[in-house]
Amino acid sequence: MAVTAAQVKELRAATDAGMMDCKKALVENDGNMEKATAWLKERGIAKAAKKSASRIAAEGLAGLVIAADFSKATIIEINSETDFVAQNEGFQNLVKDSAQEIYDNQPADVEAFNASPFGESFATAVTKIGEKIELRRFSTLNADATTALNGYIHSNSRIAVIITAKCDSEKTAQGMIPFLKQVAMHASAMKPSTLSYKDFDAKYVESETKGRIEALKKENIELARLKKSEKNVPKYISMMQLTDEVIAQAETDIKAKLKEQNKPEKIWDKIVPGQIARFILDNTMLDQEQALLDQQYVLDDKMTVAQATVAAAKALGGTASITEFIRLEVGEGIEKKEDDFAAEVAAQMA
Repeated sequence: MAVTAAQVKELRAATDAGMMDCKKALVENDGNMEKATAWLKERGIAKAAKKSASRIAAEGLAGLVIAADFSKATIIEINSETDFVAQNEGFQNLVKDSAQEIYDNQPADVEAFNASPFGESFATAVTKIGEKIELRRFSTLNADATTALNGYIHSNSRIAVIITAKCDSEKTAQGMIPFLKQVAMHASAMKPSTLSYKDFDAKYVESETKGRIEALKKENIELARLKKSEKNVPKYISMMQLTDEVIAQAETDIKAKLKEQNKPEKIWDKIVPGQIARFILDNTMLDQEQALLDQQYVLDDKMTVAQATVAAAKALGGTASITEFIRLEVGEGIEKKEDDFAAEVAAQMA
């Protein structure tokens, strides 16, 4: 009989077996869901899924593959249930082989990967390991002649970053490759979640502003109680809020303060730019935390990543700007289950 995609999806959800295995099981059993499930279990295909259906895979490893000519890079995250399994050589090889497979064949998504011949082999390997293991996500970036590309995977293989920059020439693109590895290392450590402050939603910035300012005020109350130096409470938290009018007002306020301090007006032009820069730094904490280009570059904190990129390209006689980056951290965003051992024992004895 004909097997529908909906039946395959239902069986896969119930057993966590590969799509092709589910389809074959349904064909062999005339579309009977119970018989198909039993068919999979008898062959050990659904064993790992049944064993770990209620468990959370939040450990694991990241993988990275970069072309020898830096024209393409792929990063992946494969999760395991325990860190112990993640340190197993078989699991490490599974991550390495899966990264290469995705790099070579570029499946559309995780579902397409699982439905591929390699995906079936992946499912078999998972069954042998006997723990819940999942390919969670993957991404690939490509570079043309005037685009520089590089990546970095942290020594613990739990964080991977790939990054690209558009350049004015092929010569500049080639010269920027080592610099981009440094930026990828920066992103690994500093955890940016977006490229620029321009990517933020205005409502998000508004809500973050209120929350952060209130948190700082409360923190200052405690610091004052402990007779410690209080932190600066900014009015703004993102460059998105620093309009021309806001900057102009800041400049007016700075000049008024210099006048109060009896600073000679002839030296104001040497003081004001630095204080404006300080005002911007104090009022862009959200950008510095979350936007890669607006973070202070770890190898030279006098510059942002965007400024460091411009400087690196200028040293090569060209121009460049970072256009895209992808950062994966194992288990990021997965809510781990906290087991209550005492409650578990009590439940079993009831």
